[in-house]
Amino acid sequence: MARSGRGEPSPYGDRRRLRIGLLGGSFNPAHDGHRHVAVEALRRLGLDQVWLLVSPQNPLKPVAGMAPLAARLDGARAIAAGHPRLLATAIEGRLGTRYTADTLGALATRFPRARFVWLMGADNLAQLARWARWRRIFRAVPVAILARSPYSRIALASKAACAFARFRLRDREAQGLAGRRPPAWVFLHTRLHPASATAIRARRHSGST
Repeated sequence: MARSGRGEPSPYGDRRRLRIGLLGGSFNPAHDGHRHVAVEALRRLGLDQVWLLVSPQNPLKPVAGMAPLAARLDGARAIAAGHPRLLATAIEGRLGTRYTADTLGALATRFPRARFVWLMGADNLAQLARWARWRRIFRAVPVAILARSPYSRIALASKAACAFARFRLRDREAQGLAGRRPPAWVFLHTRLHPASATAIRARRHSGST
């Protein structure tokens, strides 16, 4: 995979055939839960790599309290360190995209032979209908939802889950997800991780450890 500086994928792309999971988020801050999700996705979905896509600014989150992009990217690099198949990147900023649907379109153009899978926690599926052009996400790439307490039940009853219910795969079909023609998605019942960026920020604000 072509890279540009500190292991990041190149915004100019390449033509290698790889199965790549895309884990987007603010990473404010990055924590062990993000690494846990990425490693689980590598294992359960048979991926070659997972990219931690550090968003310049999530349109649904306030600017206040958001750490600078450079600091969040450094945090994501720290949790990816030591694993050759995890890459932290701020490629969205270099592509000039703000919304996930646009990012997926840009990546498909620049990496035409890659098989991308969008990864997200159940909390994001629960509110996915608030995202810009959210249906386009399901139609652009296969999607893997990873369980996250206490959102799993709410997520599976959400507008997005119901809209694409007939395209949901069984758990045992997860290994072949990257090769599926979208829309195709799977809900992975994985071991839950207790880390929470919200809780970490709250502890930092209160001065506790």
